[in-house]
Amino acid sequence: MSAMDTDEASVVLASTATSGLTLSLHPLPILNISEHLTRLKLQKNTHSPFVLGALLGTQTGREVEIVTTFELAVKDDGESVDLEFLVSRRDQYKQVFPSLEFIGWYTVTAFPTNRHIALHEQFTGFCSTPLLLVLQPNLNLASTSINSQPLPFKAYEPSVEIKERTSRPVFIEVPYKVETGEAERIAVDWTARGGGTGTSLESHLQTQRSAVKMLHERILVLVKYITDVISGQAQKDHATLRALSALIASLPATENKAFRDEFSTEYADVQLTAVLSSLTKSTNILNDLVDKHLVLTSGREDRGMGRRRGMMGGRGLPGDWDRHH
Repeated sequence: MSAMDTDEASVVLASTATSGLTLSLHPLPILNISEHLTRLKLQKNTHSPFVLGALLGTQTGREVEIVTTFELAVKDDGESVDLEFLVSRRDQYKQVFPSLEFIGWYTVTAFPTNRHIALHEQFTGFCSTPLLLVLQPNLNLASTSINSQPLPFKAYEPSVEIKERTSRPVFIEVPYKVETGEAERIAVDWTARGGGTGTSLESHLQTQRSAVKMLHERILVLVKYITDVISGQAQKDHATLRALSALIASLPATENKAFRDEFSTEYADVQLTAVLSSLTKSTNILNDLVDKHLVLTSGREDRGMGRRRGMMGGRGLPGDWDRHH
């Protein structure tokens, strides 16, 4: 979805306004929304296609769970939701999952605008306070605050702002947590391993790469926080600074000569073990090849001896029976 003009009033309240909603996000909606965006990018050959879908889940009081999603259709004007299609798909899901209800909608954008307010009002007939889940694919996680969410998703709850005797609809950001069940953990792990198409080594390397990438992003966040504290752009949090100091103190002294010598020795041992393993494997392969060659050549020699004996008997040489008769 294209971003609106930057000079219009923000429809998201400041971070001082908090929501009392407890929101849990399951992995399936995250995968569905990401797949929806990627597919539309390829189909329409555009970097920022218009993505719209519905959220299904459960709500008990102020506790909400987003369990799954489905895509929505829009009319020809591009601004009106096809409500008949929404009702049809919702009823189909209700037949299979009776406990799931329509609890909101999702889109892809940098931040909510007045266009999203207009879209949001079309869903109020299906839910009194529909939630808005936004995927921000261009969000730089390494440059966000230290208390930010680890995923490029933000959830919003509708509210009303009263200012100077006038009211306007706005959004309040809702913190969320990722909730996974046993079946979802198995599915996510299977997906992370490449869907069963890769080898165990590829899966292991991919897991290590993801872990290192995540560690690098967290280190960038910490470095930026320290830089902002030093420059006066961020407020000091003594508990966080003490935790960082303890973390740094627990790291090994990599510049110590004894540590470097021990590390070099262990590294050489590992490399030597790998070379010996490779040599052993090559020796076994060569052994098998020699055994097969001996079996093949011995069979040929036996057949050659038998053929020569037959030829000598055919030329009239006396045999045992001739000598005795």
